[in-house]
Amino acid sequence: MALCWLLVHIFLLSSSSSSAHNDFFTSIGHMTELLSTEKELVSSLKDYITAEESKLQQVKRWADRLDLLSSVALQDPEGFLGHPVNAFKLMKRLNTEWKELESLVLSDMSDAFISNFTIQRQHFPNDDDQTGAAKALTRLLDTYQLDTNTMSTGALPGSSLSHRSALTADDCYDLGKVAYSEADYYHTELWMLQALRQLDEGETSGSVDAVTVLDYLSYSVYQQGALEPALGFTRRLLELDPTHQRAMGNLKYFEFQLDKQKGEEGGRRRETRGRPPDYLPERKKYEQLCRGEGLKMTPRRRSRLFCRYHDNDRHPKYVIGPVKQEDEWDRPRIVRYHDIVSDAEIEKVKELAKPRVANYGVGGQYEPHYDFGRKDEPDAFEELGTGNRIATWLLYMSDVQAGGATVFTDVGAAIWPKKGSAVFWYNLYPSGEGDYRTRHAACPVLVGNKWVSNKWIHERGQEFRRRCGLQETD
Repeated sequence: MALCWLLVHIFLLSSSSSSAHNDFFTSIGHMTELLSTEKELVSSLKDYITAEESKLQQVKRWADRLDLLSSVALQDPEGFLGHPVNAFKLMKRLNTEWKELESLVLSDMSDAFISNFTIQRQHFPNDDDQTGAAKALTRLLDTYQLDTNTMSTGALPGSSLSHRSALTADDCYDLGKVAYSEADYYHTELWMLQALRQLDEGETSGSVDAVTVLDYLSYSVYQQGALEPALGFTRRLLELDPTHQRAMGNLKYFEFQLDKQKGEEGGRRRETRGRPPDYLPERKKYEQLCRGEGLKMTPRRRSRLFCRYHDNDRHPKYVIGPVKQEDEWDRPRIVRYHDIVSDAEIEKVKELAKPRVANYGVGGQYEPHYDFGRKDEPDAFEELGTGNRIATWLLYMSDVQAGGATVFTDVGAAIWPKKGSAVFWYNLYPSGEGDYRTRHAACPVLVGNKWVSNKWIHERGQEFRRRCGLQETD
């Protein structure tokens, strides 16, 4: 389109010149001026072609890179997106990087591509999606006690080499900025340090430099009460950019505060560096269970757990084909049923569920909760007319390479996903009172894709299947 416009522009210029200056055709002197004009135009045209070829080369490299990435990803979409770095980078790519490509080629794009891109773009992730994915990566760092270098290289526990993807210095910087926007200076420091480390190791970046990263670093550690590191980062920044106004002001301020601190009784100001306080009081225990660091049963308790074939009290179907039942926990009793659903049935459920957003995404979790309605929630299930949730049936429709356990924070139990199996537990005592030991949570998925399906069994209709005890306290 731009080339056509340029040729039209040349034609109009020639036409207007000949009509205004008819003597050009009869005067060699005048025509030599046209030769100079033409030479200048040809030079401009070549510059335009060179610029367009450069654009096309950039677009080609982009297309080749994405073609290769898509080919690998589409061989096993769930496995690929099961790696949290891949999921984050997909969000970032569609929300941020495609915009840069659009700016590069928009003027030369065909109407069909513009139309198609405009239609498809409304389905792309937005800023909130990218921010959510960034927070999920940081949550995985905390829950599974990973360091930023492990996350950045993609070498996560349970991840396959074919699905590994690395974070660039730009990615780490963006993750740090998300934490910074939340005034989470602890995680800002972690991600900015990783970005700086990768830049120091020679990684090239098109959007961020060491000066910018050091600016964030000095402020984030200062906000955590670490004056000496803040001063150190500021000095290094000024070595790279001696004219940086904010850094020059910060240097004087940090030096003054440090001198003042050393002169005060009691020595230096106490640093508050560390993970920010959390709204969830049981966060520490929850994360320990997610890492497999939960309560270990005594041999005596463990000896009371059994595996068995279950025929559902001589039900004809299950006498012929009993189900495999395994005790997972004793108090409260949690039972797993193996091979309870086929792969074909699982795929059908997933097919029906996908249009409704139905599995755990990047870093997906479900925080500690009860399945039953408590006394302060008397109307929790009133609209159903079926009473409280007497029991839970949780079906695992996928294996998970790392993370994704169902944990019971009150008793220390951790149940790990196993495709085709289901776990069952009672939420209520026989008396109808809630069993507060059943408080549970879904741990974030570190690597893999977690699909679950659950069925809540309510009180109505269960009166003769699970009779009330003789005592109110049963």
